Amino acid sequence: MEFSATYLLSILQVAWINILLSGDNAVVIAMACRSLPPLQRKWGILLGSGLAIGLRIIFAFMVTWLLAIPYLQAIGGLLLLWIAVSLVRGGNDDHKVKAHTSLGMAVGTIAVADMAMSFDNVVAIAAVASGDTWLFIVGLALSIPLIVVGATLISTILEKFPLLVWAGAALLGWIAGEMIVKDDALHDLGLPTGEALHYAASVAGAVLVVAIGWLLARQNRQLA
Repeated sequence: MEFSATYLLSILQVAWINILLSGDNAVVIAMACRSLPPLQRKWGILLGSGLAIGLRIIFAFMVTWLLAIPYLQAIGGLLLLWIAVSLVRGGNDDHKVKAHTSLGMAVGTIAVADMAMSFDNVVAIAAVASGDTWLFIVGLALSIPLIVVGATLISTILEKFPLLVWAGAALLGWIAGEMIVKDDALHDLGLPTGEALHYAASVAGAVLVVAIGWLLARQNRQLA
């Protein structure tokens, strides 16, 4: 694993995207541990977050392997576009998680809930890492302390600086566009190759996400 400015930037991208997509997971961690004694609550948050990150690393291995199957990389890129649009569109999901008085039960609840809620995180992180095992391991590990601080702080920061959410969504759109045109199966069907195509697809993906996200966000505000 060779560290360079570009590699460090990729690690920060993985951590940033994981934080942007981990608001719901942080809420689950906080709710599952809210009835524990103060000391056990700290351990529950720490162990639950660490276990959640470990599971994501395992899932990322699986997704990376699946993306090598013909056409699945292009499909994954389309899915990533949807994830990016969902990020800026917003929502009002209400996660009702039972509070536990047992540390083991709380950690187990966090693990199960994270497995059910982390598909978007895993797809996005695997796309950014592009098969580099150390990249998503280091990026995920870097994001652990930032997720442990809790949903409230993360939500407050993102609410105060909404541009960070839009920039993150645009980054996912950029990666999705490049991911689609990198599928070798599409090139076998006659899709041209070259850096110009990759750049154009990346720009198109970022612009598409921001445009659709803005339209849907405006529609949501009007309906509200």
